[in-house]
Amino acid sequence: MFEFAGLLVFLTWLMYNGAESLGYNWQWYRIPQYIFKPGPGLEPGPLLHGLGVTLKITAAGLLLTIVFGLTTALFRLSGSLTANLVARFYLETIRNTPLMIQLLFNYFLLSPILGISSFWTAVITLALFEGAYASEIIRAGITSIEHGQWEAGRSIGLSEPQTYTYIIIPQTLKLVLPPITSQSVSLIKDSALVSTIAIYDLTMQGQALISKTFLTFEIWFTVAGIYLILALSISGLIRFLDPGRKARGQT
Repeated sequence: MFEFAGLLVFLTWLMYNGAESLGYNWQWYRIPQYIFKPGPGLEPGPLLHGLGVTLKITAAGLLLTIVFGLTTALFRLSGSLTANLVARFYLETIRNTPLMIQLLFNYFLLSPILGISSFWTAVITLALFEGAYASEIIRAGITSIEHGQWEAGRSIGLSEPQTYTYIIIPQTLKLVLPPITSQSVSLIKDSALVSTIAIYDLTMQGQALISKTFLTFEIWFTVAGIYLILALSISGLIRFLDPGRKARGQT
């Protein structure tokens, strides 16, 4: 943690001095008004509005990520050839094409055909992308459950879907919750790309402010700092949710 903080301070100092060597005139005093609007109350400014959109995309995307990931994992573990082929096609297509291309493809082609808003196009695209990776986490969690749990389900007369629902999935979720939560860090960082499809998230608000104010370094430093705080907060949550944390003596 201290090494990270030291590296961050060093990089900040390096970029700060580099900008000054270019004759850049720092105007940090103008930044607070873009976080909170000036006035008697603390009304959110453009950057906080953008942060709100980013958090909404992340929250909705994470829920759909779990749905897509779980469905794909079950397809791969099923005995159905069709389900396996569908899951394999989805995984290979999503993981071997850039997220930017997927966003643009869905926005300009599928979104007009299906009548989906740009917000939900972004959410679904991000969820499909992250879900491809989450499926492997969930599949590994399911396969790590002892075989005796399956036998216990059959011994009490449960069908395979019932065994999944009442025995396997609840245990799996406890195991995969920390790594699945860590996907939200990737989701937050990847969500910066939704600015390319005209969604005024945190990155897009930053770009709009730069075009108006020309505070290039100040705005981007602020936006990067907000993303960093979000990522570190989620990382702290992951450590808190880690079931093996106490057993390993972590604090």
